[in-house]
Amino acid sequence: MEFNWQLLIPFIMIQFILMTIALFDLFKKQPHKESKWVWVFIIVVINIFGPVMYFIIGRRNN
Repeated sequence: MEFNWQLLIPFIMIQFILMTIALFDLFKKQPHKESKWVWVFIIVVINIFGPVMYFIIGRRNN
């Protein structure tokens, strides 16, 4: 059985777009906060859920 890699392309693109927007927003909104590096780790490592967590929880803490 072969795996169709083309099915993953939309998910990879969504992940990349979410991660880029979240990181851009993080560095624009919180330039001097200590928790910034924790959010960078969460956004980059926890795939799609990391950027979503940032937009739900992280932006609220501003």
